[in-house]
Amino acid sequence: MPRPKQDRKICNPPLMQGFKPFGIPRNMLSSVSLLYDEYEAIRLLDYEGMNQDQAAVKMNVSRPTLTRIYEKARKTIAQALVEGKMIMIEGGNVQFERQWFRCKRCFKLVDGLENHVRCKGCKTFNVNELIPLNKV
Repeated sequence: MPRPKQDRKICNPPLMQGFKPFGIPRNMLSSVSLLYDEYEAIRLLDYEGMNQDQAAVKMNVSRPTLTRIYEKARKTIAQALVEGKMIMIEGGNVQFERQWFRCKRCFKLVDGLENHVRCKGCKTFNVNELIPLNKV
């Protein structure tokens, strides 16, 4: 029996919940799932420009594990681009550095309930805690 997967550390969840191809209604699209740890690997390596050793330490995983996560993320994104699929960013074995919430009305990402400021489109404090799918 394999040992349980260790939680991967994620600094901040993504601002958005996903992406979809331009000009096609959402109900006509199929989707692929990009896990939070895969998103974080792409962010650290490609956006932040870290090397794999630095990113692995930041995510609390080994370098070979980070490489596997990164390769899976690249394959998922490539599949979405080539096949015209929607990307949903969700779930996985992750642990956020802080408690995060997302407003149910405007979908704004909130770092702690005390930091939720009412926006023009929102006018409410109606938020959901952002919990990875495997933690529910």
